[in-house]
Amino acid sequence: MRMRIITTAILLGCVPCIALAQKPDRHQRLERVDSILAARYYRTPYDTNYVIRPDGRLTLKARLSQTGNTLHAKGTVDGLFSKTDLSASHKTTVSLAASYRGIGLGIAVNPAKWKGIYKDFEFNFNYFSSRVSLDFSYQRSETLSGDTHGDRGEQTLESGDMTMKVVNVTAYYIFNHRRFSFPAAFTQSYIQRRSAGSWLAGISYQGGSIKTTDQLKERRPEAPNVRIYVGHLGIGGGYGYNWVLGKKWLLHFSMLPTFVVYNRNNMTVNDERRKAQHMRFNMIFNERAAVVHYFSPRYFAGATLVMNNSLFDDKAVVVNQNKWIARAFFGVRL
Repeated sequence: MRMRIITTAILLGCVPCIALAQKPDRHQRLERVDSILAARYYRTPYDTNYVIRPDGRLTLKARLSQTGNTLHAKGTVDGLFSKTDLSASHKTTVSLAASYRGIGLGIAVNPAKWKGIYKDFEFNFNYFSSRVSLDFSYQRSETLSGDTHGDRGEQTLESGDMTMKVVNVTAYYIFNHRRFSFPAAFTQSYIQRRSAGSWLAGISYQGGSIKTTDQLKERRPEAPNVRIYVGHLGIGGGYGYNWVLGKKWLLHFSMLPTFVVYNRNNMTVNDERRKAQHMRFNMIFNERAAVVHYFSPRYFAGATLVMNNSLFDDKAVVVNQNKWIARAFFGVRL
């Protein structure tokens, strides 16, 4: 009995010791994870005379974004010429993001979507690394509106008369990837210390369809059934430049014109189809611009703009698209 009491006392005395021993172990594990993330974070692929990682473990950023899309189509089908200009509703979102040692998480909300005003769907994705950059967007819209002119007369297209599904993809390769940084201008995950530029090589794709709906036929029975298909691939090259003004400002501008090497553009009106010529001197332009201001090593703000524009010249079918996304942001590093 006495032996059991002694053993129990020893075990009870060891419990606080074990608890105290567990706390340093947990703290050490967290420190080890942080050191691994820090080593990964500061292992930069850039020339540190030009591009470096910012100090601070945690970055918080608030962002306001707006997107827009306009389309222009014209062609002669069944002997009748028509010209259409359309635009989709602008999308405005507010987002909050947090990044710890380069690993980020964010959430975005669309106030107009909550109120039932914005009924379209849009997804935008951007990827940046030292060598490669990618822009991807998908939009499904039922809010297209505009006007149609031509041999059939002038008509007004209201929201719901046409539907659109469209995809835009642009991929860049950065040649001077040791000294020129896209992330410094667009994600602020790096800091451009000295001005530098780079030649770019890239590929662009725009594809999708626009067609009339049953709502238009009910509202205007004499209106023709129209379907416009867009599908063109471009390859080209361009140039980008990061201009550093002192330690407070970063200005960025880049352009990547691509020559269309293949297209499947066509227009169908009342089952009569006209196709664009596959090989024409047509182009897709991709432009980026950004301005970043550093109030201090901890606080920064700025704005960015990304645009995709197509330019076509074809007697049969012309389909031009202008897609853009503009963002304003404010961030703090802790």
